Amino acid sequence: MVDAHRTFVIIGGGLAGAKAAETLRSEGFTGRVILIGDERDHPYERPPLSKGFLSGKEERDSVFVHEPAWYAQAEVELHLGQTVVAVDRTAKAVRLGDGALIHYDKLLLATGAEPRRLDIPGTHLAGVHHLRRLAHADRLQGVLAALGRDNGHLVVAGAGWIGLEVAAAARGYGAEVTVVEPEATPLHQVIGPELGQIFTDLHTDHGVRFHFGARLTEITGHDGMVLAALTSDGEEHPAHDVLAAIGAAPRTGLAEAAGLDIAPREQGGGIAVNASLQTSDPDIYAAGDVASAHHPFLDATVRVEHWANALNGGPAAARAMLGQEVSYDRIPYFFSDQYDLGLEYSGWAPPGSYDQVVIRGDAGKREFIAFWLKDRRVLAGMNVNVWDVTDPIQQLIRSGTQVNPEALGDPSVPLDSLAS
Repeated sequence: MVDAHRTFVIIGGGLAGAKAAETLRSEGFTGRVILIGDERDHPYERPPLSKGFLSGKEERDSVFVHEPAWYAQAEVELHLGQTVVAVDRTAKAVRLGDGALIHYDKLLLATGAEPRRLDIPGTHLAGVHHLRRLAHADRLQGVLAALGRDNGHLVVAGAGWIGLEVAAAARGYGAEVTVVEPEATPLHQVIGPELGQIFTDLHTDHGVRFHFGARLTEITGHDGMVLAALTSDGEEHPAHDVLAAIGAAPRTGLAEAAGLDIAPREQGGGIAVNASLQTSDPDIYAAGDVASAHHPFLDATVRVEHWANALNGGPAAARAMLGQEVSYDRIPYFFSDQYDLGLEYSGWAPPGSYDQVVIRGDAGKREFIAFWLKDRRVLAGMNVNVWDVTDPIQQLIRSGTQVNPEALGDPSVPLDSLAS
C-alpha cells in the first residue's frame, strides 16, 4: 500500500529515471513514486538505437528497461507524453504542460541530453536526421534499409561514436556512406590521434568514405528532399540523407529556470551536483547525461553521457534521496559495436591529460588493449575484441600504481599482477 504522505518525483523517462524508480521500491520506499517522461514510449535504453535495433539485429521491444506491466506492479505512477514546464522550488511542485501541479518531497532531474543541431542552410529538408530518441531510430532504420535497396547515399556529419555506429549500420544495409569530420581522425577528442587511424581503417575496409579536415556548410535539395552536402573546403558530396552526429547538449532548461547551479562548459555544462548527486537545492537531485557530478576518485567535476552512468547513477541518486550515504565514484565506462569490432572503455583520459599510450596485443588484427598513462599511472583502458578484462583494467586505474610500460604492453604478464 502506497503512503501518500511522501512523494518522490522523477522527471525523465530514460534509463536513469527508470532505474531510480526501481531502486526506490527495492530499497523499501513506500511513498508515491511519480515518473514523468515527455515521450509516449515507456522508459528505454539508448545503446540499441545506434547498435542492435538500428541494424535490425534486435527487436524493438528489447530496448525497454522494464515490461510495461512492471510500473503498475511496482506502483510507479507514469505520466508519459507529458512535458514539465517549470519547477517551483518554493512550493516544491512541478508544473506540467497541461497546467497540472504535482507536489514533491524529493525531486530527481534525469532529463538527459538532446542532439546538437547543424547551424547551416538546408537543415529543414526531409532527409536530415538526428538520433537520440526511439522515434528517431524507428525512422532512421527505415531510411537506411531504403538507401541500401536503392544504392542511396548517406552523409554523416561527425565521426564520434554515434556517427561511426550509424555508418556501420548503414553499410550493413548496403547504403553508400560518407563521413565528414573536422578533425584528422575519428574519435579525435575521445581516444586521441594515436588510435583514431584504427577506426579509419576499420570503416574504410567496409566501404565508408571519410572526408577529414572539413565541416558541412550547406545541405542542398529539391522539392524538400536532400540532393547533396557541401563542405567548408568546397567539396560537394551526393546525398539522399544526412545524419547530424555532432554531439549532445545537456537538457538543463528546467534547472536553469529554477535557479539551480549549472556547471561551466569545461565541466560539461550540466546540472552541478555533488558526490551524492544532490544539486544546489537539498531536495533536488540530478543523474545521467544531464548531471555534471563531482567525482571523488577523479577529483574533478565531469559529465558522462554513457549508458553505464545512467544505469548506476539513477540508483545512486535514489539512495541519496532516501537519506543514505552516497559517494558516486564509479569509473566511467562505455562500449561500442561496429561491424565485427566490439570494445569497452574504462576511465577518463581527455586530450592533454595523458603523456603515453601503450598497446597490449595486435592492433593490426584489432585484438588489443590500449592504455592511456600519465606519469606511468593508468588513466584509462580500452579493450578491443579482447574480453573479460574490464575488472583488472579498472583495478589498475583505481590503484594509481606506477606501472612498467613494457610489462603493461606484454600480453604474457597478467594484468592483475600490475595493480599491486
